[in-house]
This record gives sequence, structure tokens and C-alpha cells, in this order.
Amino acid sequence: MHTHCLQLKMPRTLTKSRFQLACQCPTKLFYLGQPDYSNVHQEDSFLEALAEGGYQVHELAKYYYPSGVEIETLNTERAVLDTKKCMEKKSITLYESAFFHQNLFIRIDILVKRGTHLDLYEVKAKSYDSENTSFETKKGFPKAVWQPYLYDVAFQKYVLQKACPTYTISAHLVLVDKHAKCPTDGLNQKFTIKRDTNGRKLVITCNIQPDDLEPPLLKAINIDPICHQIYTSKSPVPNSLYESLSFAEKVQLFSEAYSSQTKIPPVPTKACGNCEFILPKSGATSRNLRCGKEECWKEITKDPSYNSSKKTVFSLWNYRNKDRCIQQGKYYIQDLTQEDIQPKTDHKLGLSVSQRQWMQVQKEKENDPTVWIDRDNLLKEVHSWTYPLHLIDFETTMVALPFHKNRHPYEGIAFQFSHHTIQSDGTVSHTGEFINTKTGFFPNIEFIRQLKKQLETDEGTIFRYSSHENTFLTIIYSQLNSDPSPVPDRKELCHFIQSITKSSRKSSEKWIGKRNMVDLCELVKRYFYDPLTEGSNSIKKVLPAILSRSQYLQEKYSKPIYGTQDGIFSHNFENWTWCQFDDNHLINPYDLLPDLFEDIPEDKPWLLSSDDRLQDGGAALTAYARMQFSEMTEYERNEIRKALLKYCELDTLAMVFILESWMQDYLLNSDKTSA
Repeated sequence: MHTHCLQLKMPRTLTKSRFQLACQCPTKLFYLGQPDYSNVHQEDSFLEALAEGGYQVHELAKYYYPSGVEIETLNTERAVLDTKKCMEKKSITLYESAFFHQNLFIRIDILVKRGTHLDLYEVKAKSYDSENTSFETKKGFPKAVWQPYLYDVAFQKYVLQKACPTYTISAHLVLVDKHAKCPTDGLNQKFTIKRDTNGRKLVITCNIQPDDLEPPLLKAINIDPICHQIYTSKSPVPNSLYESLSFAEKVQLFSEAYSSQTKIPPVPTKACGNCEFILPKSGATSRNLRCGKEECWKEITKDPSYNSSKKTVFSLWNYRNKDRCIQQGKYYIQDLTQEDIQPKTDHKLGLSVSQRQWMQVQKEKENDPTVWIDRDNLLKEVHSWTYPLHLIDFETTMVALPFHKNRHPYEGIAFQFSHHTIQSDGTVSHTGEFINTKTGFFPNIEFIRQLKKQLETDEGTIFRYSSHENTFLTIIYSQLNSDPSPVPDRKELCHFIQSITKSSRKSSEKWIGKRNMVDLCELVKRYFYDPLTEGSNSIKKVLPAILSRSQYLQEKYSKPIYGTQDGIFSHNFENWTWCQFDDNHLINPYDLLPDLFEDIPEDKPWLLSSDDRLQDGGAALTAYARMQFSEMTEYERNEIRKALLKYCELDTLAMVFILESWMQDYLLNSDKTSA
């Protein structure tokens, strides 16, 4: 390591995360960390990582490389000095070691020094299938799905070699072995996560025994050949302008730009559609935040009056040729022609994917805000249904460290469902629900028992929204068949699952159940298009669009009839009004969900949570994960449980709203349809 660097103040350094960001889009380095620019990815990375068990996996990895010294300080200069001192020993294992070279800085998860050889281990909470995983394409380049991980390690090895030029170095990815079985019960709960008073995450380990570590759940894969390929070839990055640069040239370009706060000119790609430097939907005006994405597109289009509200090709649903259109200068949906879409039938009822895309383009080009609905084909569907209608939604997760012995990493866990019904006379009820948030409890068997109990009382048609519920039920089916422990009603539960699902494509058994669930999302895609959804078929977009147009729903749900004795029964809401307005604009029902901890007593200490609302599935699985392996008060645990119940109930109520609107606004009155 170069000692003269340590006598200077640490400059703005390019780290592995900043390098990865630059590989996506070098222009982002300019916006990164600047308080004037909005960054929607800064909301709470702690919770995101917590959901995938990243902190737990990182801590477990240390037990496979024991007796290490932790470089605990967060101060970069101090961390480098502490690492340098430790490196004076002939042999040592370091956790979070820090290295600095020019304006490059890294912290390495695990570093093992043996004489003049260094083994670098980067730990990731990503599953690895040794039988089917290949990191490289046929041309020898890193596969897109593995690029972030491989470039991460390649960057670390590059900096480490520069900082320690007299050492030989081997680089490894430590991943979660998909085929491993958890050696003991309760391993997950032995890694508890909390935050200290400074907001820093801490992983507290409890009573780890040798039996917990064998056989190992993690696998180290040497990637030196891939690193060599990355260094010596013109490995592609998404931004085509920089594909011609070598790895070292990319590092130099990105590090100099970040150090000097120089903006690298933007080059448009389809990745721009997911740019994080955008203004949040609320609160941006009051904080006077700037929009990096909008500034980029003013440069790209050479239009200082560029309007970000104008629909771009990024919002075209499921369109695979966005990059081609961008290269042709077709940035807006209005620029597209029929030749770009090439709509054609797939010989099924309703719209094909390309036909739906072309409809979205046409309505945008013609400034046509009207709803399209395939009334005839949708009526055929309706006439095939049997009442009462059952609408179900699951909340699920997959955790890296299993809760129980002999369970695999990332096995599916179904911890909650909600269940609404619609009777033939139109009566709506929140008929049932299930939730199990008990720490360390594997809920799937009880989950399917409760679902069976609620759905087997009649032959009514069952609805889901997208393939998620079918996928998880087939996962539970496989778990039931492979579970060696006694399950007295195993046969009955398996028969029930088969009766309401269809087998997966990979399943050796093939079936389509007598009551196979109807996918309401597929009906939306095939028979219904509302320009207000902006091409999205997410229920979070379809719901507010439906509500904003439906006079029937507005009249019915603008009154506090939900959760009342004489109105609609609810398990979690009382006297609730779902159609509420702000300045004559309908409020998205998901924005009406109550805040967490709204009645927190004044004498309660600062709680672990940093978010105050559950509004999407990602937040729900994160909340469940926190309840499983985070340190929290009982008050907080109960609040999160209540929030989960309300969120899931709204998901099935949203399905009710869609069906009610179709029936009342379109199917029972043909004059209202534009089909």
C-alpha cells in the first residue's frame, strides 16, 4: 500500500458501489450524493437489504472464515490505517478491510492473508445453483444477471492489486448454495439485527455451534478467470458509448469524473426508464429538489423546454425494442409507427401483446383518453363463473437462511392471505384472512390448511391477480410431497392444491384443477385497457384508474360503509371511506392506508422502523423479514402485524372494485363501452 496517500485528506473516491452505478450510466455519478438532486433509491437501503437477508448471510460467512479481525471504524482514513497495521502480520483474516489507491477505495467483506498471497471474498445473499449456473455467455462475457456481482469483485481485485502490488491475489464470490440443506433448527434466529443510536446496523449472533455450520449453506466460487476476461477484453457495459474502453480505462474515466464532480454526457438507453434520479410523487416541490433524469433528457433532446410528463417509449408496456427506437431518435410514444410495433394476433381471445401495445400507441397519438373493453369476450368469461366469487391474495417471501433443519435457502414461505367474496346478489364481504408472524415458525402447512378451510365450502370461482398465487401453491405442493416429517392431512392438502391450480412448466406431474384459479390480471391484459394506467397492468395502477372513472364505485364507496355492521364486513377497517378526494382528485386507496405508529406514546423510545407505511408487496415482505430477525419492541411488532393485515385486505378489495366496475359500468350497460 502506498503510505504517502495516508498523509493526505481522502479525496472523493470511487467505490465498488459507485463503479457499478457508473457501469449502468456514468452520468449518474454527477447526481450521486448531491443534496439538490432527488434520489428515490435512497429511501431505505437498510430495509431492502434486510428483506433478502444480506446482513445475516454476511455475518454467517465470517464463521466459515473464523478468528478474523474486524475493521469496525466507519472513518475511511482510520479504516485504511487500521488495515495497514493488521497487514503487517504474516497471516491474518480481516473483516471489512479497507484499501486506498489514488482516488479508488474499497472495503472487502473477508480477506485472508497467508504470506504474500491474498484471498478476497465478496459475500452476496444470492442463490447459486452449482448444477445449472454459468456466469458467462458463449462469447465469454459476464451474463447480464451476474454482471453487477462479477464487476463488483473485479473492481475490488483491481484496486487491491494496485494497493498491494507485491502480493498474488485470488478473488471469490461467496453465494448461497441453492442445494444446501439447513443443518439445524433456528439458525435464522441466531442472527438478530438491530440498529445502534447512530443508525448503524448491527448483527448480533447468539450461540453459534459447530453443528450450525456443517454442511455449509454458503459456497465460495473462484472467479479469477472471469476477472481476467473482464480486464483483458472490451467487456460490454449498458452504455454503448463506453464499450470500446478497457476495464482500466473505465475505472480511470469514472474515478476522475466523480473526483472532480464532472458530468459525463448522458447517452440514452432503455435503462433510463428506471432512473432513480427522479422527483418523488409527493414532497419534491417543498424541498426544491432537482430532477436529474429531466436534465439529462433536456441535453439528449436538445430541448430546454423538455416536458417529462410527455409519454416516452419507456412507458410502453412489455416492449422489447426500446433501445432500437432510441437509437433512431424515437423517444416518445407519439413517434412510433405501426412498423415499430408490428401488431398481430396470437390466435387467442382478446388482445395479443403487440395489439395491446399498438392500442397504447394509438390512444397516445390520437390523444384518446377513453377506455377500451372487449365486452363480448369478457361476458363469455363472466358467464362461465360460479358464485360466490372468491378473491385471494398472498404475501410471501424467500429467506436466505432457513428457519428449520433440512430446509433449503430461499424456499418459498407463504405467511399471509386475504380473502374477499362477492355473492350473486352483489353482496361483498371480507370473508377471511390468515397471518402468521411467529418468529421461527414455518407457516406454509397451516397457511394451506386455513386456505382450504375457507375455500372448500362451495364450488365458487376463485380469482388471483397474476401468477404469484399459483406459483406459491405449487411450491407448497412440492414441499408437502418432500417433507419427511409427519403431516396427517398431507394427501387432502395436496389434492386441494391440485384442484385450484395448474402445474408449473417444470413439474414432472401435469394437471389443471377443476377450480383452477382465474387470473384477473390476464383478463385485464386481454379485455380491458385504460390510458390512465399508462400501460401498466399492476393492480396499484389499475385500481386508481378504475375508481377515478366509475360513478358506481364513487357513489358506493364515498360513504363510510366499509367495515360497518350494516354495510360491508371487514376484519381490519371500521367505518372506512375508500373514495376520498383532494382538490377534486381521487386519492389512491393505497395512500389512505394508515401510518404505522400513529398512536405511539410519548414515553416510547425511538423505534427501529424508518418507514411509516406499507404500500406495496416489497414493503410487506420486508416487514415480515424484520419481524423474523430484527430486534424490536412488542408494540412495534403488533403495529406491523396490523399494517400487514390492512395492506393485504386492500389487495383483494382492489380485485372486488375491478369486478364491480366491469359489471356495473360496462357489461350491464353496453352504451358505456367503447369496444
